[in-house]
Amino acid sequence: MGTVKQLADSQLIQLLRDDDETAIAEIYSRYAESLSNFAASKLYSLEDARDIIHDLFLKLWEDRKQLNITSNLKTYLFAITRYRIIDKIRRNTTREEYAVMLQSLSNAYQPNVEQQIAAKELQRTIENCINGLSPKVKEIYHLSREENLSISEIAEKLQLSEQTVKNQLSTALTHIRKSLSGTYFSILLVLWLS
Repeated sequence: MGTVKQLADSQLIQLLRDDDETAIAEIYSRYAESLSNFAASKLYSLEDARDIIHDLFLKLWEDRKQLNITSNLKTYLFAITRYRIIDKIRRNTTREEYAVMLQSLSNAYQPNVEQQIAAKELQRTIENCINGLSPKVKEIYHLSREENLSISEIAEKLQLSEQTVKNQLSTALTHIRKSLSGTYFSILLVLWLS
């Protein structure tokens, strides 16, 4: 294993393609910590950051035969991590998380007029999306996300089964996530991750 530590990244990539497990271990040793730190600096959860990095290395091993890395390995790994962070945020963002993210964006720098317009448009999109939900789904979403009631508390308050509340909340979140996957959200994420 001592000799693997002395190999260049390009040599490690070739060993990886040849099914050498010491190569993936060495790549992990070299880059996992800095990739985890990068992911953790962009996400609100250290666990999410670790999951992203774990999945990245698992996928690297699974796809080792098809690897086509044209830049250097470090650049490649950071680019993949960046895209996975964007995907994670896009999948998990709720209205409150969006508000926190938007607040952190506004604290990080003073947005120009175009960015302010994009943020207002995105906020309108979210509000329109929520207003477009059926009254019952909207009520369940409101109780969950704005009043912070648990699923069991909502079920009791509305005299519904917990499964019905879960289903309705899932419907609301899916609808909101689809609405947020548009252009403005992507632009804000790219700006935030830059």
